[in-house]
Amino acid sequence: MADDTSTLSPDRSTATEPSRAEPTDGAQPAVPGWLTRLVVVGMVLAALNLRPAITSLGALLEEVRDGLGMSGTVAGLLTSVPPLCFAVFGVAAPRLARRWGAGAVVGAGMAAIAAGLLIRPFAGTTGGFLAASALALAGIAVSNVLMPAIVKRWFPDRVGTMTGLYSMGLALGTALAAAVTVPVAGVLGDSWRMGLVVWAVPALIAVLPWLPLVRDRDRGAAAARAHGRDSAPAPGQGGAGDGPRAAGRSIVRSRTAWALACFFGLQATAAYITMGWMPQIFRDAGVPAATSGVLLAVAMGLGVPLSFVLPRLAARMRNQGLLAMGLGLCGLTGYAGLYLAPAAGAWGWALLLGVSNCAFPLVLTLIGMRTRTGAAVVRLSAFAQSVGYLISIPGPLLIGVLYQHSGGWGQPLALMACLMVPQIGLGLLAGRNRFVEDEIGV
Repeated sequence: MADDTSTLSPDRSTATEPSRAEPTDGAQPAVPGWLTRLVVVGMVLAALNLRPAITSLGALLEEVRDGLGMSGTVAGLLTSVPPLCFAVFGVAAPRLARRWGAGAVVGAGMAAIAAGLLIRPFAGTTGGFLAASALALAGIAVSNVLMPAIVKRWFPDRVGTMTGLYSMGLALGTALAAAVTVPVAGVLGDSWRMGLVVWAVPALIAVLPWLPLVRDRDRGAAAARAHGRDSAPAPGQGGAGDGPRAAGRSIVRSRTAWALACFFGLQATAAYITMGWMPQIFRDAGVPAATSGVLLAVAMGLGVPLSFVLPRLAARMRNQGLLAMGLGLCGLTGYAGLYLAPAAGAWGWALLLGVSNCAFPLVLTLIGMRTRTGAAVVRLSAFAQSVGYLISIPGPLLIGVLYQHSGGWGQPLALMACLMVPQIGLGLLAGRNRFVEDEIGV
């Protein structure tokens, strides 16, 4: 798949917006242009809210630990909660989308994020804090899984561009939360609770664009038909009715699906260790708390331009393995720098780890490129993300245990570097030009 339009027939390469397309039959009108634009706005706002629940906590982890009386091991457990929730709740996303429609589920996910972020700072106990965090993370989980499917369904001829836009919004939200949480907490009475609760506001705003889509569960199919995407089964597939179901039953037989899932898991391990522990690494090296938060913001903020460029670049390549290798080598160098000179080279290491974390938009793009239909990409996204997040659960917890028992960052950083090696290998496998449907014989 060389570019965004490689799954389209030649006469579809110049597809216009759904608002300009003629209806494909008498029963289904063309999708209004305003609705397509609303989906774009909704995607960007949703993406902005998919990481602040995590990075805002990372910036104030020491204050939260002191306020709730957490040990280093419990704090490590807290940083493992996001991938656990993503794995557990992400499995439900395809079924919920079939029942209610992807737009309605994403809107409900934004509402769950807002509710969890409103509740958790005032829960009063570690258990309550974890439960409220789990509510917010459940909303993030279903939205994580469905975003690639929404891109594939509404914008099948612009997978790289729209994935880049969504990934850029995600990186921007991640960076903003890391950068401003500590200053905001200081302005609002030097309270870590207020520093965390403010992130419920953008989540509430993100609910609004999805409200008109609650009853428009079939509009995505119309959008795809307006692009000419689902007018016939892809080569090598069965009918429109049985192909996606067969893909869902048999996806575990695909080597590419497993490579994507494991690659996703290892990059998620690195990302959540970075988001949860990097500020603490710098603080222990003598870097001030506010500067440590800015360093995390720099690492995450670098993903804003790269997350837009990288998917578009990947969509124009036949094999994306070299991109995965380059990102992994940046991670290895960054971890080595944190071990050797964490304070002296802090800005350089933050930049390198920021580049390395762009494995996330790469794997999102690959999920869209390794399938032929919107239904199949839902299945692959759910499989890759659920299995991947399960793989990533032990990493942040183990980092906390090693940190507490070794009294330093040598062993944790060695573990991070070791995990980057198989990530590179799996990225090479996932980057091959393959389709999951072909591998499972659908």
